[in-house]
Amino acid sequence: MHHKHPFGRWMRHMASVPKGFLRYHVLRLLDEKPMSGSEIMNEIEERTDGRWKPSPGSIYPLLAWLHDKGYAKEVPEQEAGIKRYTLTDQGKAFLQEHVKRKEELREKFGFLMPPFPAFPWFNSYPEKTRELVEAGKKLVMAGWSLMDSLRKRYSEEVATEAKEVLEQAAERLNEIAKKLKD
Repeated sequence: MHHKHPFGRWMRHMASVPKGFLRYHVLRLLDEKPMSGSEIMNEIEERTDGRWKPSPGSIYPLLAWLHDKGYAKEVPEQEAGIKRYTLTDQGKAFLQEHVKRKEELREKFGFLMPPFPAFPWFNSYPEKTRELVEAGKKLVMAGWSLMDSLRKRYSEEVATEAKEVLEQAAERLNEIAKKLKD
């Protein structure tokens, strides 16, 4: 009887979400208000319209790490058995570093990090812009997935082909953007 190893599935799931990504969103949430691990999972699920719910296996070790590093501290229990965390001053500074790095990345790579459609401001965009951001997200996810596959099994031919596709896409997008300038 062949059954898929749950750990393999978990590893694949983790591979599809870059490391710093979850950390950034957890820091942002804890900056808003004290929260428990399960509240964080539910909040992320809600803000992504159910598209992404981090697993306990990714949230709890992260909270423990933030706590050990002095970035988060436990809030005295208001409800029995519920452990909520809040950012320390050090944690707030750590979040600011993340924000700065994200902005630098966005300046460097332009559209590579599309805004997360989970946050309220996203809905104020015109419909077509939102569709564009979704398409951008698809492109980034496809890129990550390809890089992941290439890491496991490198092929010069595939790498070259993918690079050509991206360069053509970048060229076309620049041509389209020119229309706004002219």
